[in-house]
Amino acid sequence: MTNQPVAAKPDSGGAISDFGIDTTTQSTSEAVRDFFVRLRSGDLGSMPAVLGLGALVLYFWTQSESFLTLDNTANLIAQGSGKMIIAMGLVFVLLLGEIDLSAGTASGVCAAVMAMHYVRAGNLVGGMGSTVFYVFVGGMLVAAVLAVIMRIWAGAVFAMVAVTIAMLGVGPNPWIEMLLALCVGTAIGVITGFLVSKIGMPSFVVTLALFITWQGVILQFIGQGGVFGIGTQPVLFSVANGNLSVLGSWILFAVGVVGYAGVVLGEHFIRVSKGLVTAPTPIVVGKVAAVTVIAGLATFAFTLNRSPNDFVVIEGVPYVVPIVLVLLVIGTYVLNRTRYGRHIYAVGGNAEAARRAGINVPKIRASVFVVCSSVAALGAIVYSSKVGSVDPQAGGLNTLLFAVGAAVIGGTSLFGGRGKVIHAVIGGLVLAVVENGLGLLQQPAAVVNIVTGLVLLLAASVDALSRRRAAVAVR
Repeated sequence: MTNQPVAAKPDSGGAISDFGIDTTTQSTSEAVRDFFVRLRSGDLGSMPAVLGLGALVLYFWTQSESFLTLDNTANLIAQGSGKMIIAMGLVFVLLLGEIDLSAGTASGVCAAVMAMHYVRAGNLVGGMGSTVFYVFVGGMLVAAVLAVIMRIWAGAVFAMVAVTIAMLGVGPNPWIEMLLALCVGTAIGVITGFLVSKIGMPSFVVTLALFITWQGVILQFIGQGGVFGIGTQPVLFSVANGNLSVLGSWILFAVGVVGYAGVVLGEHFIRVSKGLVTAPTPIVVGKVAAVTVIAGLATFAFTLNRSPNDFVVIEGVPYVVPIVLVLLVIGTYVLNRTRYGRHIYAVGGNAEAARRAGINVPKIRASVFVVCSSVAALGAIVYSSKVGSVDPQAGGLNTLLFAVGAAVIGGTSLFGGRGKVIHAVIGGLVLAVVENGLGLLQQPAAVVNIVTGLVLLLAASVDALSRRRAAVAVR
């Protein structure tokens, strides 16, 4: 006799009379109906951002002939990818209901150290001056000690790698310089996390103070009116400006689609075989097919020559696309498939309940700042590569505001407990489209800032209203 899923039956009082509810299945019509029920109850997810992105693309397409050209589309992605990556790291902090106002300038410090190492041929002592250099090394050592105290071993390792590179005077190498930037970002995150989780200072106050501090550090490293050029370094410059070959582009498409289909369909059929709740098979297959078609069309478009110059050929998927995709996959896996990710959601939902469940809340709270600053360092590499230089404004101006805005616009809640890494990507695309589209329409910076601010305000309003509606639905 085989075990069949048993539908839950309400008793006379309306309560569930057995525990078979975890093994019930849905038809396609029931799944669609359930989707609209969740929308009415306030569970909007990234739906507003996706619809807004579609509306913006349609508007700018009708207003400018240059907007949806291949050259501008590739440029749009490269321009917005740096802030988008920083937003991915900020999602981890926002999930706890915290904020990191220093993520932008922290990324600027990472960019400045990376560029200085290249410009000074690995001689950071000469670039910083002996006093500043030893303060820098001391800061890395302090970060390593704090990481050990908090038992964040990756933070200790990366901080010590930064000390080793600095003290040995390792010669210029683009991979060493990018590693150094990542290590500095991790160390900064350790310091931030310690002040928030162990000292107990509000994250807003800590990161606001560090925002100002890191601005001063960048200015100290580069100098008033100075600039570090990295455009002559082929690898560093190609990070945001280079492209995969046509063959490499199609290999990326194949690997991405096969991997996505394998994970989604594999999980679906495993749940079906075990009689667990899952979306109807036609919906799952339709989602995979839609992603495959969209990815295939995008890959085909990018493999065409998009150079406006008849004597130059520019083709292939931009390097920033696989960079963003890899970070998206890693971040999504960590949040959805690991115990660490579940602990983040638990602490963000109810820190006291998480503590009573045995979760090390201070460690989780500190670790998200480490993740945020480390990812911000990767964002620094990308946006520095795009402009080919690092100046005292690196990571400043609107970098942080746009990064936070990207996460919130995409659907991550400012109140904690709700958000995904994909939200940063969607929100980042929204802001990139706004900035790029208004630029093509020759609108001044004032208009760009006003429109961006209103979009962020609208996203925050949707978040607050959806939470209120969800609370009413629960009652």
